[in-house]
Amino acid sequence: MWSVLAEAQREQHRRAEEQRRAAAAAQREQERARREAQRAAARGEREALRAYQQGRESDAARRTAELDGRVAELRGVLAAGLAGPGFSLALPERPVVPPFDPGPLGVPVPMPDQNWYLVPPPAGPQAYQPGARRQWEEQAARARARFEHDWQAAWAAEQHRQRQLADHRARYDAWAAERHRLLAGQSAQAGLLAGRLRAGEAAAVAEYFEAVVDWREDWPDGFPADGETSWDAAARRLVVRWELPPYEVVPAVGRYRYVRSDDREDEVARPAGQRRELYREVLAQSALRVLAEVFRADREGLLGSVGLNGVLVATDPATGRDAERCLLAVEVDREVFAGLALDRVAAVDCLVGALGGRLSARPEKAEPVAEVPASVEPVGPVAAPEPVAADGGGPDLFEMDPLEFEELIAELFRRRGLRTSTTARSGDEGVDVLAEDPDPITGGKIVIQAKRYRRTVPPSAVRDLESTMRRQGANRGILVTTAGFGPGSRKHAEGQPLTLVDGPMLLELLREQGLPGRLGPAAAPAIPVQRSSPAAELTPGQNLVLPHGELRVLFRAGGAAADLTLLLLDADGRVRRDEDFVFYHQPSAERGAVTLDPAGRSATVRTGRLPDSVRRVAVSVNLDADGDGTCADLVDPAVELSSGDGRWVFRPPADPAVSAMLVAEVYRHPADGWKLRAVGQGWSDGLAGLARAHGVDVA
Repeated sequence: MWSVLAEAQREQHRRAEEQRRAAAAAQREQERARREAQRAAARGEREALRAYQQGRESDAARRTAELDGRVAELRGVLAAGLAGPGFSLALPERPVVPPFDPGPLGVPVPMPDQNWYLVPPPAGPQAYQPGARRQWEEQAARARARFEHDWQAAWAAEQHRQRQLADHRARYDAWAAERHRLLAGQSAQAGLLAGRLRAGEAAAVAEYFEAVVDWREDWPDGFPADGETSWDAAARRLVVRWELPPYEVVPAVGRYRYVRSDDREDEVARPAGQRRELYREVLAQSALRVLAEVFRADREGLLGSVGLNGVLVATDPATGRDAERCLLAVEVDREVFAGLALDRVAAVDCLVGALGGRLSARPEKAEPVAEVPASVEPVGPVAAPEPVAADGGGPDLFEMDPLEFEELIAELFRRRGLRTSTTARSGDEGVDVLAEDPDPITGGKIVIQAKRYRRTVPPSAVRDLESTMRRQGANRGILVTTAGFGPGSRKHAEGQPLTLVDGPMLLELLREQGLPGRLGPAAAPAIPVQRSSPAAELTPGQNLVLPHGELRVLFRAGGAAADLTLLLLDADGRVRRDEDFVFYHQPSAERGAVTLDPAGRSATVRTGRLPDSVRRVAVSVNLDADGDGTCADLVDPAVELSSGDGRWVFRPPADPAVSAMLVAEVYRHPADGWKLRAVGQGWSDGLAGLARAHGVDVA
């Protein structure tokens, strides 16, 4: 008995010992698993940190690569210009209107085949099983139902596709018709300019080469790519004034690096000397590229030489004002330039050494160099087209009642063959005139918006017209305004079934249909002068010797209200006293030597009666001081100047940032006597800014 009890105790002890060992093993396994989990977590953290740091390093390398790409682009300014196509008045031979592409809409929706849904009847022994026939009939009925459902769905999808394709085709046809119309207009304008070039018209030469220097749009970001030209027909000499890019186009950062210890991205500055030399190279390449564009476009052999002044708008340290500073200047003959291998030259050495040009030693400080002289003497009157009159007679469209203006627009398009009706003032959903083109092929619904604006129409109005056109289910939208459209509006309308009609186009359309209308007050009658020769077109900077006698000035423009203002200036370019300021409140100076008519649109300068202390007479155009108009709001502005048998026309640039502009100046020349120069310089703060710049005390 005792042996049985002892054996039971030993068995119990063994079981307890096994449980203890199993518990200890389980604890050791848990501890091992915990340590392994900690090690795995640590490895994960290290790997995550490593991946994070590698990502930051990759980002720094990517941004450095972008900097290197920018530098390569700057070093390739000249090469990019030489590789591009040359300027041509001719339209490209390839189709400029791509053929209609239906895309996915051109693929018909596949219709289901009934054979796909057939259920074979039971055969063999299965045909004799109970219920086999009924089961087959039920399956066949379900298959026929699926087929009918799928066929109806496919048919509906095909009908929807055909409607979408028809709408897509209608939009394409409308766009293509408008594109063809625009291309035809461009072709006609190019043909006219080519004819004027062949006739040797000086204004056409300047216009052509200004288009040449402005047409390329593939300059790097930050490059203004804007130029002006003047032409001396007698000397066969063209002078280009080209705006240069600022110093900031060269990146100040040389590279980016990631600092692991501080977990930050550090910018490593580009060495100042390297940045300055790269900027000088960019300026030299820009100059050579412009010269190459000009000479390459001269297919008629008009140019004997080209002068180039590269200017930068920078702060003048003497005055603290922003002004143009010439950073490079060069003049080169055709034969010399033709002997260059531009694809292999070092730009700075070529500009300064081979061509004898001047390049600022410290362009980053905008240190100027002497400009190439830009004076151009006309050899005689040159035929120029008469400006289109801005006053078509009848009511002033700016002052017309809005409902009457809408009725006028409706009548205009009615006479052009459309069926039109005006909408109610409230609830029109942005539609002023509804029109319908009755043509069975190209016709459809048209929505027309009429806006009597004095300032440029914002792009939002074009976007609103597009939304209204779609909401109305119209094929086309037309936006008619008394003002103009900026590049944003025209870019948005490009490729869309939208037509933009600005103020000058509206006047032309009204005249074509025999309808009255003008933009702004009626122009003052012209001063009776002898019209023995047509007016010569003046460009900014152009000057000429005046005949003896009086100079008559006439300003014509539609759109915003504007007046002439004249200032009598001394040798320092400032008025001697307040009485030298001739404007609508003070229409005369020096006992009638300078007079302004009461309407503010014509003036007379009697140079023989001016005292010696008056060295210059500045002629300017200023917008209404009580309004917010700018020179961009003037419709077809022109300043006509006449003296003796000479007659000249200067057309002020349409600058939206300028509300007063110095258009011309009469000045004493030691050798030639009184001369006339076309200017085109403006002030954003209007008449007050013009007056202050010439020493008038403005309260």
